[in-house]
Amino acid sequence: MTEASAKPFLYLVVCGAGVAAGVGRLIAAAQERGWEVGVIATPVAMNGFFDADEVRARTGRPVRSAWRRPSDPRPFPAPDAVAVAPATFNTVNKWAAGLADTLAVGTLCEALGLGVPIAVLPCVADALAAHPAYRESVARLRGLGVRFGDPHTGAGEVDGGRPEFAWERVLDLLERG
Repeated sequence: MTEASAKPFLYLVVCGAGVAAGVGRLIAAAQERGWEVGVIATPVAMNGFFDADEVRARTGRPVRSAWRRPSDPRPFPAPDAVAVAPATFNTVNKWAAGLADTLAVGTLCEALGLGVPIAVLPCVADALAAHPAYRESVARLRGLGVRFGDPHTGAGEVDGGRPEFAWERVLDLLERG
């Protein structure tokens, strides 16, 4: 648990996938489970994939997507855990390769190096999930202790619509141990 808060602090990394519009559901679920939440988004996700103003209102904190200057204060305390939802093909591959070219991926690389618990809910099309680089990236990250939920492709229909993204599954993965 962080020193500045009585609640554990969760970094939520949001990537640019269509389901990102529902990230408020994950924030609400995390808060109901006793987490304080700070959102870090990829630059693509910030380009209209979710409502950053709504997220700011829900968390009481700014949505981060760019590096801060060394003289700027840290806007979030150190994380007790990290959730990546939705996680895209691009982010998973860059993270596994250690290519910290965005704040989101740099945060994931750092959290992995610090041993912070990390859980991931991928949102990757079947064709991309079959790519050898992606399979190797997932295997590498799993081997380093990252917990992965089942991938969500957005394909298929349930009761006449797209299947729901299992937002709370990422919290279950973090809390399992």
